[in-house]
Amino acid sequence: MRKLELGQSGIMVSEICLGTMTWGSQNTEAEGHAQIDLALDRGVNFLDTAEMYPVNPVKAETAGRTEEIVGTYLAKRGKRDDLVIATKITGEGSNAIPGGPEISPSRIRQAIEDSLRRLQTDYVDLYQFHWPNRGSYHFRKTWRWDPSKQPSKAQVRDDMSACLETLAELQKEGKIREFGLSNETAWGTTQWLDLAEAGKGPRVQAIQNEYSLMCRYYDLDLGELGYHEQVTLLAYSPLAAGILTGKYSGDVIPEGTRRALVHNLGGRANPRAFDVADVYTGLAKEAGLDPVTMAIAWVMSRPFPVIPIVGATSVEQLKPNLDAAGMELPKELLDKIAVIHQHHPMPF
Repeated sequence: MRKLELGQSGIMVSEICLGTMTWGSQNTEAEGHAQIDLALDRGVNFLDTAEMYPVNPVKAETAGRTEEIVGTYLAKRGKRDDLVIATKITGEGSNAIPGGPEISPSRIRQAIEDSLRRLQTDYVDLYQFHWPNRGSYHFRKTWRWDPSKQPSKAQVRDDMSACLETLAELQKEGKIREFGLSNETAWGTTQWLDLAEAGKGPRVQAIQNEYSLMCRYYDLDLGELGYHEQVTLLAYSPLAAGILTGKYSGDVIPEGTRRALVHNLGGRANPRAFDVADVYTGLAKEAGLDPVTMAIAWVMSRPFPVIPIVGATSVEQLKPNLDAAGMELPKELLDKIAVIHQHHPMPF
């Protein structure tokens, strides 16, 4: 398992990050701990969680449970120094937090204290904003995206500055090491970077956005930004919510899967998406690869700093994700993937 620098932070993390969002809903505490053990054995040192987890579905009654499972692991195993832990503060409008407040200095203060308590640690390595206060095109909002409804640029920057100043205080207090974004845009990221350059607070080291063979918004402007500014993409849903495994082929809903809990897979489920996934899974099998391993390895092959966040509901499911470590897909296979993307762009 190779180690990569997270942004420009000097923090070295595994080339694959272990996601945790099903722990506490689809997975028990023991199952979450078993996944961490396997990941550590395979060379993973990077875990991602969030105060609103678990998902499927997100509920106020269960919010924070995933962080608690990570916390009990740390308390039992005592391996805090072996892990780089990322978590997220929930953005405006979520039912996971009473009242759905936006991210603000006071909210950041309360959220980080609550996360540290649940995680049973004194610090978080990467503290991320789950989505921006002004909104964004993520979560299937692309088709009706309207930036003209946002606050003015001056208002957005004032809001960002206030939050950065609080993050800078938390860094000095030793409660967070680095700052990251999630579900952000190229324009938004440039504003955060510009304000950090002006001394308002910590620099953005990572951006956690959806990215997979079937969701490639990041490829263009954000990809260029990530490359030149050395901001690492933490690619979530690299298997397109499980669609790229092929298990939903034919528009089926297998018992015990995420789709049995969230029928539309967060807006990704449609006949065309399942048909396109069949093309990718067929290509993987033709190449003698597990479709899961190919999809993860492809994300890792991209020409900008990127680390896939993998997740599973069992140790057996996790293994083919981790098998992508160190894998380099042949050019012939990458060329075939490029042709498929050109013929079947953005199926959801």
